[in-house]
Amino acid sequence: MAVQRIGVRELKEHASEVMRRVREEHDTYLVTYHGRAIARITPTQDPSETVTPQQWLEAWNELGKEVTAAWPPDVSAVEAVREQRRDLP
Repeated sequence: MAVQRIGVRELKEHASEVMRRVREEHDTYLVTYHGRAIARITPTQDPSETVTPQQWLEAWNELGKEVTAAWPPDVSAVEAVREQRRDLP
């Protein structure tokens, strides 16, 4: 969803509705003062959804296993990268 602009005065008048939309719909607002951006209101990540470094590493290792299982046996990673670089302008 696009970032919505909201003036300070409008934010003051509709703060509860803005916060509800941030909380429930994950909207993001750019707060302006005389048309100039001064702040951003964004939803935060729920602490219960935070991934620990160990969980991230385990997920990364699982992804590596999936890639390895699907990788063609006759193509090295170096060859695959070189092939992609040839396509760059």
